[in-house]
Amino acid sequence: MLSTEIISHHLLPLHKTDKFFHYQLTKKPFRTTGVVIKSSSSSLQEIKKPPLLSEWESIALPPVSTAKRVVLVRHGQSTWNAEGRIQGSSDYSVLTLKGESQAETSRQMLIDDSFDICFSSPLTRSKRTAEIIWDSRKEEIITDSNLREIDLYSFQGLLKNEGKAKYGEAFHQWQADAPNFSIDGHYPVRELWARARSCWTKILTHESKSVLVVAHNAVNQALVATAIGLGTEYFRFLLQSNCGVSVLDFTPKPQGGSPDICLNRLNQTPSSPVGAGSSAGRKTSMRIILVSNGFSQNDVQGSIPIYGDGPMNMLGTIQAQKTAELLLDVKVGTIVSSREIASVETAKTISRVQEAADCLGADCVPRYVETKQVQYLNVGDILKQTKQDLTKFQPFNSGWLKGLEDEIKTELWEQSGKAWKCLLDELSKGSEQENVVVAISHPALHIAMMGHCLNLSKEWMGSFHLDAGSITVIDFPDGPTGRGVIRCINYTAHLGRWSIPITRSVLDDDDF
Repeated sequence: MLSTEIISHHLLPLHKTDKFFHYQLTKKPFRTTGVVIKSSSSSLQEIKKPPLLSEWESIALPPVSTAKRVVLVRHGQSTWNAEGRIQGSSDYSVLTLKGESQAETSRQMLIDDSFDICFSSPLTRSKRTAEIIWDSRKEEIITDSNLREIDLYSFQGLLKNEGKAKYGEAFHQWQADAPNFSIDGHYPVRELWARARSCWTKILTHESKSVLVVAHNAVNQALVATAIGLGTEYFRFLLQSNCGVSVLDFTPKPQGGSPDICLNRLNQTPSSPVGAGSSAGRKTSMRIILVSNGFSQNDVQGSIPIYGDGPMNMLGTIQAQKTAELLLDVKVGTIVSSREIASVETAKTISRVQEAADCLGADCVPRYVETKQVQYLNVGDILKQTKQDLTKFQPFNSGWLKGLEDEIKTELWEQSGKAWKCLLDELSKGSEQENVVVAISHPALHIAMMGHCLNLSKEWMGSFHLDAGSITVIDFPDGPTGRGVIRCINYTAHLGRWSIPITRSVLDDDDF
């Protein structure tokens, strides 16, 4: 049974009465053909308004006894997604044919993964997505009401233009200042963050090593943010697309207490992450794409790419070519790389493919893609100062930057700040409508630059992970001077068989 304090913060209304809203829950198990779904819920008698929070109050997550990986998946496209209708926690929409296809793609992406358990939102669109992904696995799917989508009360069921016309100022606040948005006496985003915290308690205390969670856009954002200690001000800045996959690693600390937490990847989607689209509902053509260079001949196979100061090996060459092909979905304006050989070779590969793509017609005019080498993107000399044996850092080790000496992390952080400013300067040189800057460097530098993008401190560097050959996409719907919206982190689906799997078997190994 949950404590009164927790209940007052996270159980939210769906049905209105004269005095308060009451969330009605069923204790009957949901059943579908071939898949058993067990309901997990709580009851509520009275709901208190959560206190006004001026800043994020971090909480201690429950300890874990062994390494645990949690894979979050948003449901596939629903009928109300397609209509542009506000869903919230209502349960009137179902998956479209496209949504079913997206779920099938996610099933294939995760087919070899050894999940111990699946938690799902009880809402139909998420349950159906979970059933498709879970397929013939024998374990139960456990539904949890706290995984339902954000409660939007009177907004639910309205088309977006109807919400704007009917609610005017309130709808504008929902779009422009969601953390402080209130409706029907409630603060939906704040309530969602509190609810996400209680979800982590249930997930982390479950005796499992590999967990699949199938839920929704806003609640998955809240799960990611609360896990790594980010507040409601990060709502809509960590995108969750239909059937996008995000991965979090939880590692026990030797002294016990809250585990070390690392966001291994964010929003790996069934479709290309660089195709045309929107960021948090806003159209954007201003973006920075961070490309982690592949392996060089000087790197030890199976470890992280250490220095990048040698020519790429065969794997690195393949990774560069695959990345160049993925970027054909976007018109690159400028390529900025470090001066290290692996990064320079990757930049040349991307540039050649971009320029060749514009010359496929009979009377085409070749397009020149500007390529620059910037000293601030070099990190090899910084990493060489460590006394750690970097060849022992395996690609599966999320948060490996935490193992570096503090003075090295400080130097990396300071240099990454200069590199990030350089990228923003490049982005501001483009037209107001469109500019795409590709930056190629070591994964360590990109991790640090993400911290600057999110306005974090160096202590957060161990909270993110990037693999060799991965891409990270950051959109700027408000231009270079606005906040960056993270579209994806550590996307590797384009690498195919040359990528590191999203998850792997942990039956005989406590470490990722």
